[in-house]
Amino acid sequence: MTYEWLALSAAFLWALASLLSVKPALHLGTFAYSRWRMGLTSLTLSAVVFISGQWTTLDTSAILILAVSGLIGIFVGDTALFACLNRMGPRQAGLLFSCHAVFSTFMGYFLFQETLSLVEIGASSLVFLGVITAIFFGRPKYSDDNLEKLKGNIAVGISLGVIAALCQAVGSLLAKPIMQTSVDPITGSAVRVITAFIAHSILFLSGAKIARATQKINLNIFMVTFLNGFLAMTLGMTLILFALQGGNVGMVALLSSTTPIMLLPLLWFYTGQRPGRFAWIGALLAVIGTGFLVQ
Repeated sequence: MTYEWLALSAAFLWALASLLSVKPALHLGTFAYSRWRMGLTSLTLSAVVFISGQWTTLDTSAILILAVSGLIGIFVGDTALFACLNRMGPRQAGLLFSCHAVFSTFMGYFLFQETLSLVEIGASSLVFLGVITAIFFGRPKYSDDNLEKLKGNIAVGISLGVIAALCQAVGSLLAKPIMQTSVDPITGSAVRVITAFIAHSILFLSGAKIARATQKINLNIFMVTFLNGFLAMTLGMTLILFALQGGNVGMVALLSSTTPIMLLPLLWFYTGQRPGRFAWIGALLAVIGTGFLVQ
């Protein structure tokens, strides 16, 4: 069970990181937070790859494809995800993001002629049903300072979450052929993250108003942002890579997709408020559907 526990640990780290994103994302704003997070993670991953000497596994064509994957999946996708998180909170943003498994399945059908079975169609329906249940019926009436409060138009929040999931699916599909070669996975991730950081930096240097921080960064926000990137993108991803070395691919993917369920007890502990029954039902349906898909 060693590899399965590694996958579950990664899911827990991703859930914890989504909670840690709430404060700095609100403090800095969506684009500024994404820029700082990508910059700090780029430094960490670059150091790991430089020490391991895995840059040699890359060639020009691989770098270009991974760069495009990073632009779509991380620069656009992650930014949309944090914008959704600011509006809908970590639980509902995470549930919406889980739709990327559904999008990947359908795009794989159209792009790679992968067939869809009745089980896959049913599983996709479960994911969407779980998301809809949790969003429209799973929001408890907490006080105004809770993490479940909806800010702004719900349609905008849902649209941002769907865009994030769609970009994640497209980015993964672009990277799929490259990662099936001899390219080191950590090196490939480093290229994607560095590309996203460069895009964020260009947007900031262009003087675009949306790229400016809403408040100045301080030491506390800096440390939380660094910790978030380390837990989610450096440590969490590394645990998954280790798990995939010897574990069953379908089981590892299923267990690592339990992040929405991991979030529920964390939110309960953090806010002191127990999530509603529909929150649990919605998260469970989404994870079951994703589990069938990754099998």
